[in-house]
Amino acid sequence: MWDSLWLGASVATMQGDAPFGALPDAALAVLDGRIAWLGPEAELPPGSVAGKVHRVDGWITPGLIDCHTHLVYGGTRAGEWERRLQGVSYEQIAREGGGIRSTVAATRLADEDTLFATAKTRLTTLMAEGVVAVEIKSGYGLDPATEARCLRVARRLGAQTPIHVVTSFLGAHAVPPEFEGRPDAAMEAVIAMLPELAAAGLIDAVDAFCETIAFDAAQVRRLLSQARALGLPVKLHADQLSDGGGGALAAEFGALSADHLEYLNADGAAAMARAGTVAVLLPGATYFLRETRMPPVALLRAAGVRMAVATDCNPGTSPCTSLLLMLNMACTLFRLTPEEALAGVTREAARALGLEAEYGVLAVGRRADFVVWDVSSPAELCYQFGARPVTAVIRRGVEAASA
Repeated sequence: MWDSLWLGASVATMQGDAPFGALPDAALAVLDGRIAWLGPEAELPPGSVAGKVHRVDGWITPGLIDCHTHLVYGGTRAGEWERRLQGVSYEQIAREGGGIRSTVAATRLADEDTLFATAKTRLTTLMAEGVVAVEIKSGYGLDPATEARCLRVARRLGAQTPIHVVTSFLGAHAVPPEFEGRPDAAMEAVIAMLPELAAAGLIDAVDAFCETIAFDAAQVRRLLSQARALGLPVKLHADQLSDGGGGALAAEFGALSADHLEYLNADGAAAMARAGTVAVLLPGATYFLRETRMPPVALLRAAGVRMAVATDCNPGTSPCTSLLLMLNMACTLFRLTPEEALAGVTREAARALGLEAEYGVLAVGRRADFVVWDVSSPAELCYQFGARPVTAVIRRGVEAASA
C-alpha cells in the first residue's frame, strides 16, 4: 500500500521531450518519502491502494529550488537604496564603505539567535511558495568567528525546518575593513579559514566574488585551488559588473555554477558548456540595481550552457523572498521562455547545487518533493506576479501544514 496517491493532475516532470515534460491526467504515488509510481492515471496497476488519496484539479511540478541566496545577515540597506534612487552607483557606495561592508558591520554585531530568527522569517516566505531546497551563503562576517556563526545558522535552518539547506562559504565576498588596501592579505585570511570550517562540517561549497570591487582572478584562483584540494565543490560570482574572465575561471575549476554573468564573453560561455558549469541568472539584482546590461541569454543558449534562476536574496541588491516573482522577471527582463524559467528553478537549479540525483525532476525513485498548483498551465507560474497559486507543498512525502 502506498502512503499517498495524487490523481487527476497534469504533471510537469521537467524531463523528456514534451513541453515541461508534461503528463496529462496523471497519477503520482508516494511511499516512504519517495515517488513510487508515476504515469497516466488510466494505467494505474489494478488494485492500487493508498493511505490517503488526493484528487487534484491543476498541475504538479517538482519542488522549487532557490540556488543562490544570502539569507543570513544583520541590518538593512534601505538608506543605500534611497541613495541609488538619487543616482549614486552601487560601486561608489561600496568604495565609500557601504554596500557589503555595512552589512558586515551589522552582522558582526548580531548574535546567533537573532540571525537565526530573521533568516527563518525569510526562509518561511520562500517555503510558502513551494521551495523545497535552498542554498545559503555566508559572506557577511568576513572574519572567522562571524563566518562560522552564519554557517551554523544556515545549518540550524536546515535542521529545524523541513527544507533542504546547502551552505556555501563566501568569505571572499569583499575586502573587510581591517584589510583595507590589502586584498592579497585578505584572501590569505579567507583561505586560512577553510580547513577549520570544513572540518566542522559547515561547508558544502566554496564561493567568491570575482570582480573589480572585490577580488581579482589571480586571488580567486588561489582560493578555488585550496577548496578543491580539500575536496570541496566551488561556485563563483562572475562577470557581474565587468568582463573579468570569471566564467572561464569557474569552468577551469569545474564549478557547479557561475552566477550573474552580465558581462560573460563567448570564450567564457564555451568553457562553461564544456565544464558543465550552470549559469545562475539573478533578475532581482538586475531589476533592483536598474541595470541595463542583461546576461547574454542568446549566447548561453547557443553555447549549450544550462541556465538556472534564483532570488539572490540579500539586503543590498535583491531584498527579495519570492522565487515566483523571479520566474516572471526572468521571462520579462531576460527573455527566457516559461519552460526555461521553470527548469531554472527546478532541474537546472538542482544541478547548480549538485542535487540533481534527488531534486529538480519528477520520476520514480526520486524524493517526493513536489508542489500542487491551481493553474491551467505551467506557464501561468511565470505569467502571474504577486500571486501565490499554491494548493499544497509536499516535502519528503509529507504535506506541509499550510502553504
